[in-house]
Amino acid sequence: MMKILVLGSAAGGGFPQWNCNCPNCAGIREGGIQARARTQSSIAVSSDGIDWVLINASPDILYQLRANPALQPGRSVRDTGIRAVMLMDAQIDHVTGLLMLREGQPLPLYCTASVWNDLSHSLPLAKVLSHYCGLLWHPLPAHGNAHAPCVRIPGFDNIGFTPLSLKSKAPPYSPHRDQPQADDNIGLLIEDRSTGKKIFYAPGLAEIEPHIDQAMRMADCVMVDGTLWADDEMIRLGLSGKTASQMGHLPQSGPDGMIAALDALGSRRKILIHINNSNPILNEKSEEAAILESHGIELAFDGMEISL
Repeated sequence: MMKILVLGSAAGGGFPQWNCNCPNCAGIREGGIQARARTQSSIAVSSDGIDWVLINASPDILYQLRANPALQPGRSVRDTGIRAVMLMDAQIDHVTGLLMLREGQPLPLYCTASVWNDLSHSLPLAKVLSHYCGLLWHPLPAHGNAHAPCVRIPGFDNIGFTPLSLKSKAPPYSPHRDQPQADDNIGLLIEDRSTGKKIFYAPGLAEIEPHIDQAMRMADCVMVDGTLWADDEMIRLGLSGKTASQMGHLPQSGPDGMIAALDALGSRRKILIHINNSNPILNEKSEEAAILESHGIELAFDGMEISL
């Protein structure tokens, strides 16, 4: 049985964000709203509950490891359950946790050529880590077909990973920020090859293209971008001058939003992850949270476990 462990469920900055006094952040600090604190998004996948593939390395990784003892099996004086890391993109809140893993053995890293280029030049973590554990890069393709061959990771014979190109945004420091490449961002169709069960994971998703819709319909569980409720959310709150779509995220509300897209998928399990601190769904008593519940859509939380 494949296990998926949500290590972090928030967008960049976490919740509450250290310097933010929006209604949600102020509310959770003061106890004025019913909400859970969340660290920056990352999941881990395993077939045996001992060895894990870390998908995205959050800046909060050390806290997440302490909070999830399954990733520290303690088989020797120095040990970890993390056998490999897979990156969806080169965003700072998905890659800087690599620095916190520097005391270990050379780290197998699976990512696309564009992401590796960013980590080699624009945000040169690869060079920094070459003086510590080092990264063993394994190139990932970015397919435009959900039926493309899956990637296999040594030691995880029962799990297949199919990386799919998707539309979002490369990080601001990437040369591709305004010139998107097909492999800047990926979603993952992850399959337990022994049971055929699948989860589709995409914490950053700006548009549901035909091959992404195909992957979502193939999956038993869909865990996707829940960053912002409304397209103008950040602007209205005075937090940014950009819309959700300009930031590379499909908002939940509206006739063409994420809720409508998930409704079209029928009865499979649907979960939102990568929740920005401004999103009203974080307030468990909000009207927006009630709307999500009425549509049968769950909100990921740190420590959430999924078995397929």
